[in-house]
Amino acid sequence: MSQVDVFLFSHYHVDHSSDFPALVFSSWFGDRKRPLPVFGPSGNETMPSTTEFVRDLFGDPHGAWRYLSEMVEPNPEGTYELQPHNVASSAMPVLVFRNADMAASAVSVVHGPFPALAWRVEIAGKRIVFSGDTNGEGQGLTQLASGADLFVAHNAVAEGATGLERRLHMPPSVIGTIAANARVKQLVLSHRMLRTLGKEEQTQTEIRRRFSGPILFANDLDCFPLK
Repeated sequence: MSQVDVFLFSHYHVDHSSDFPALVFSSWFGDRKRPLPVFGPSGNETMPSTTEFVRDLFGDPHGAWRYLSEMVEPNPEGTYELQPHNVASSAMPVLVFRNADMAASAVSVVHGPFPALAWRVEIAGKRIVFSGDTNGEGQGLTQLASGADLFVAHNAVAEGATGLERRLHMPPSVIGTIAANARVKQLVLSHRMLRTLGKEEQTQTEIRRRFSGPILFANDLDCFPLK
């Protein structure tokens, strides 16, 4: 953690953000001296903005872990500073972070009423795109993923999903369409839940109707007991 360049949040649902305090706490024991930027969505009435999220966790006097408040309000003898940034909603990819080794661009994606971002990270001459949770509506994600070496897409719902789960997530057919239209070089299916585990053949069949490149299923332990 002492060497992490940046945190990039897709959105602030608990399964995508709950490890953040523990990761920050682990870095507290390291020898990090430089600030740590944190980028994520702007908030709305249902979810906090990135600046609110960080302050609600660590800020004094009401943060959940306010004993670590020097992370956001450093004193001369304190540790490094967390620097949260709200990424404004944008239908087109926008560069939001760059250092000597990498660049990160974001685009707003549709995840029901919850502010959400997809990310492209360019590092070591490669382009890696993370869809985050989205139902796949709009053209922003396709533009962000254009020509990506690796497209990491969330396989949270099976084909034929309806109701709330479909309004929040993209089924395999939509993943395949985006991957094909963006001409990505390789597709990785991540964020697999119990409702998609065991349906790999069906998922791959639906994607193959649209995308002919390599497909990998990630064993990322992100499997929640949702049906």
